[in-house]
Amino acid sequence: MSATTKFDAEKAENMQEIEQQFSVKAVDQLEAYWKLLGAIPGSKLRLTPFDEEIYDEFIKVFPEYKQTAKVCVISENEIKSKEGKERWRGFLKKFEKKVEDYNFGTMERVDASKEYTEENTILVLRLQFYAFEIARNKLGLNDWACRKKA
Repeated sequence: MSATTKFDAEKAENMQEIEQQFSVKAVDQLEAYWKLLGAIPGSKLRLTPFDEEIYDEFIKVFPEYKQTAKVCVISENEIKSKEGKERWRGFLKKFEKKVEDYNFGTMERVDASKEYTEENTILVLRLQFYAFEIARNKLGLNDWACRKKA
């Protein structure tokens, strides 16, 4: 590809080395977050300097996640459906210049009452992870992980 050729993500081939690097980074982030939850109750954590702003915008755009049950167990289908992607696109755009690596892939637990497992983990964007985890932490849904390890 020449310097004048624009990169087209829709036509790009997957490169195994890049996918492996992504996987390693996603697993590292997962492990670091899980260790953090084991050491500090989630309700006492700040994940970014923008936690309050992220949470307020999350609830504004997705008021259904104010419900504890809805944020505790998230639906991959709702997030990744055509309608879901459209709603998330607007939310993500508000933070693209504020939150570093906002659109990097990361691993998210589907059910906040369970640990990371293959069955309980989905791939989301970093800002989606922050939105869900900030909400879960505010509601005390992650505090069990710290009590479990105590």
